[in-house]
Amino acid sequence: MAVDSNRRTGVEPSREAAIPAVRLDGVVKRFGDVVAVAGVDLDIADGEFFSMLGPSGSGKTTTLRMIAGFEAPSEGEIRLHGRDVIGVPPFDRDVNTVFQDYALFPHMSVGDNVAYGLVVRKVRAAERRQRVAEALRMVRLEGYDDRRPAQLSGGQRQRVALARALVNRPRVLLLDEPLGALDLKLREEMQIELKAIQSQVGITFVYVTHDQEEALTMSDRLAVFNNGRIEQVGTPADVYEHPASTFVAGFVGTSNQLSGEAARAVIGHDGIFTVRPEKIRIADRRADVGADEISVDGHIREVIYIGPDTRYLVELDVGGTLIVTRQNMETSSMEALETQGRPVRLIWSRRHVLSLAQSEESVGDSEEEEIQP
Repeated sequence: MAVDSNRRTGVEPSREAAIPAVRLDGVVKRFGDVVAVAGVDLDIADGEFFSMLGPSGSGKTTTLRMIAGFEAPSEGEIRLHGRDVIGVPPFDRDVNTVFQDYALFPHMSVGDNVAYGLVVRKVRAAERRQRVAEALRMVRLEGYDDRRPAQLSGGQRQRVALARALVNRPRVLLLDEPLGALDLKLREEMQIELKAIQSQVGITFVYVTHDQEEALTMSDRLAVFNNGRIEQVGTPADVYEHPASTFVAGFVGTSNQLSGEAARAVIGHDGIFTVRPEKIRIADRRADVGADEISVDGHIREVIYIGPDTRYLVELDVGGTLIVTRQNMETSSMEALETQGRPVRLIWSRRHVLSLAQSEESVGDSEEEEIQP
């Protein structure tokens, strides 16, 4: 589902009757002459794992900071569970924020770090101990109460930061690239853990990331930000399978785009078209093509072996290059590399071709291109 700056990006119809956990109406943020957020309308449902995805400078972190209360919007309205929070300080909003740098107190134990917010709120000692134990159990750190942050791994420190936020029992948890400092394997493990924790506690998670895989892995829905605007909102499958613009197609996953003479030769139309690399199969040039399929000839210019998959860069006879991804179910690295330079025919189903918005700045709906044989 695509949006523009004048149209609300709502939740699916089954949730529309409920008050959103987060609602943004026409939110704008300017820093002098720079417009960081250029009119965002967004509803995030209660209990949803929602990701804001986009490159650096796209406006996603600034939007999160406005929800948290660390920045004030230049225009627009922000509501949390129906409450207008413009002018409300961060400590008086029913939210907590987890940052990439953890922000743990190095001189305090794990237990004291987790309990800090409760101490500030003057929660009684007995209740503090109970809630700290519950929070540490939730993030699988039982028995770590007396350790210092320096004695923990990066993943464990991230879990402590998460427990410190959860112990306050916020209705909305904001996460600003919390896994960015972790190595790849640990980051992948923490993605699964975060989603499991969110399902367990049932509160709204609003997650900022520039990592498309993170957003696709964890989110119930996600918003793709670009130049201070939302280009598309939808489920991971919707956004990946039906990108609303050339920007979304290129940013979320690997995208092949055909335009100009190549589009006219292959598709038979003017315009910008995309097909995902995994939808294309590589065949011999003499291979038959079905009535509901499209084909184009070329030769394999480059082979990139990446373990479970191989990526082939195929230079087309009509101009342009397409990327094809194949699983290495029975292919070794040497067998894959030996295909370099080979003439091939690329074939894919017509239903996997999507017509995209003409400009990266436009935010129109994408639709499946009806291509006649």
